[in-house]
Amino acid sequence: MAVHRAKRLPVVDARGAVQGVVSRSDLLKVFLRPDADLAAEVRDEVVGRLFSAPPGDRVDVRVDAGVVTLSGRIRDSALVPLAARTALGVEGVVDVRCALVTGSGERAAS
Repeated sequence: MAVHRAKRLPVVDARGAVQGVVSRSDLLKVFLRPDADLAAEVRDEVVGRLFSAPPGDRVDVRVDAGVVTLSGRIRDSALVPLAARTALGVEGVVDVRCALVTGSGERAAS
């Protein structure tokens, strides 16, 4: 886009039908959020909603260059895929890694 000085590009499906338009600012804004802001939103929107109720759950959030790492001990490993998908939905998050273990010490599958 920069080489051709394009400010917007069409987004097309496999058949070539236009589905929308993407701008340079759309593509760049996800990289503009500081890791601390991303971590705070993931703590509130993901950890606070999914893991705060059961006693004994302790989930830590670390963000490095937009990559979220969830670590700690949880009781319900069924929540791990939901937590990963929800965290990935936070604007500015590039990837999610789960290093969560269940109360028994078993690594929770992501």
